[in-house]
Amino acid sequence: MSGETEADSVCIWPRMEPFMLGALQVAPSSKLSLHYLRKMAVYVRTRDGCFPILSWQMWRHIACGKLQLAEDLAWLYFETFDLLIGHTPEERLEWAECFSQCSTKSELDQQRNKLSVDTLQFILFLYIQQLNRVSLRNSLIGEEWPSHRTRSPSPSERETKTSSQNKNWDDQAHLSFVHSHLAEILELLVEPGQLSHSGQALRDCQISVEAVRSLGLLLEGSVCHRAVQPVHKLLTKSSLQTQAGYSTLTRSFPLHKLLSCLQSNLTLNPFGITACLRAGKKLAWAQQVEGAMKRAKIARNTHTAPPGSKMVLMSQVFKQTLAKTSERLMGTNIKIHRCSDAFIYLLSPLRSVSVDKCRDSTVVLGPVETSVHIHSCHNVRVVCVAGRVAIGGSSHCTVHALTPTQPLLLPGNTNITLGPYHTYYPTLEDHMASVGLAVVPNAWDCPLLLGTEDSAFYRLLPPAEFHTLVVPFQMEGDTCEIPGGLPPPYQAAVDEKQKRIHNWQKTVMEARLNKEQRRQFQQLVEIKFHEWLLETGHRQELDSLIPPTIATLKASDTTDTPQDNDTKHIKNGRAVGQSTVAC
Repeated sequence: MSGETEADSVCIWPRMEPFMLGALQVAPSSKLSLHYLRKMAVYVRTRDGCFPILSWQMWRHIACGKLQLAEDLAWLYFETFDLLIGHTPEERLEWAECFSQCSTKSELDQQRNKLSVDTLQFILFLYIQQLNRVSLRNSLIGEEWPSHRTRSPSPSERETKTSSQNKNWDDQAHLSFVHSHLAEILELLVEPGQLSHSGQALRDCQISVEAVRSLGLLLEGSVCHRAVQPVHKLLTKSSLQTQAGYSTLTRSFPLHKLLSCLQSNLTLNPFGITACLRAGKKLAWAQQVEGAMKRAKIARNTHTAPPGSKMVLMSQVFKQTLAKTSERLMGTNIKIHRCSDAFIYLLSPLRSVSVDKCRDSTVVLGPVETSVHIHSCHNVRVVCVAGRVAIGGSSHCTVHALTPTQPLLLPGNTNITLGPYHTYYPTLEDHMASVGLAVVPNAWDCPLLLGTEDSAFYRLLPPAEFHTLVVPFQMEGDTCEIPGGLPPPYQAAVDEKQKRIHNWQKTVMEARLNKEQRRQFQQLVEIKFHEWLLETGHRQELDSLIPPTIATLKASDTTDTPQDNDTKHIKNGRAVGQSTVAC
């Protein structure tokens, strides 16, 4: 193959994860505009201890002292970037243990000061926060948070406020953003000596290959559709070397040639959501159920995508229970979209999860390495162990979480309830270890409000309303209790309920009913139980766990509770049972 032909076959595309997981889904502070980031890029290169590695201590000095950001916001950006980069599970567990032993602010600061990030990549990470800016015009006039005004009519005020937040999964938006802002992105990599007095890059300036290496945070690509490579490796190969102007003597690129080369080779991510919807492999269903499941759409690219780009899309699951534990889910990014009246159990270690535009549903997740984001949902319950939990534009939702970071409450929420993690399944602790999540620290009850100062829209679940959740499937494994246990007030509430059950059973036993009385009493209890199932909506959940031939029997034959029901099992990563759909 000739060099020209090979160059024509080079594709470079925006990486999915920095935009999907790194860009906070809220309008960024005006202090993260190009003007201020240019100043930061110069500052870090001219101060000791800031380049090429930036410590938390120096970032806090820049963020709080120079950019006038609040310290908790500065830490949020630092922590979010740290979630993205490739720490091993062992490293994350070691850090979790160290942080859990901090009992004072001083000890916490000392521990945080041991953390550092790649300086240039962190600056690029701060720059892509512009992805969710409400409008470019508003950013230029310095508006910091979303305006109450809307540019076009929308179904609801909440939809309007959060309309800009749908870009994180949109690979078309990622491509458009990079293409439109590539010149500014490259300018942030230029050394201070090659900048004009106004801080702009001179046309004949050079960018070192070491600086271009940091572009690997945002860009990757391949030659002839072969193995995916970081962008700096593609640019220094013979196929693109001339086009990009790379000099092996100076180990640098002319800015204008590098910009032109990247723009001419930019393309849509071949592993993004667009490609997955068009050509992704459909997940295998245990049974194609008529009616309720007929419109469900579930696809994946896990058979072709490299790590970090694996995704599974679940859309329009309606009035059904879906359960899956499988190696195919491990390390994948999951999007659960427009599901309603559904019960979804994904009991595998996951990379990230987005629950978007769902209603009246329950989602129980295996440990999520990075983030769980709940967006534009109504009356949804999410149960998860996760690196981070974020909720935006949602109403009447409950989240039971075990998380080492503060839950992030974004604009547009109403009636949000936060509760402690309250379930387990047999392989949970093994799955937690595999993604580096521990039982401490646990910040489920210390939310961080971003873009809003009104705290009236959320509450912590009162212990009196607390119940544990039983995963209604049999699996093999060693976990037999909730990892880390329950917070004392909630454990006390559970103990009190168990005490009432024991007293009730004792009362029934001491009543010494005869056979006919026991039959009448049993019938009365079943009637009341069915009334309760219908009132609470639990009847649908139970019915979806039972094979159709059983579900159609008379009501008195289906009074078992989920924890007692033995009609559905998960074994060896495959679901068995006809009504519950296994993907």
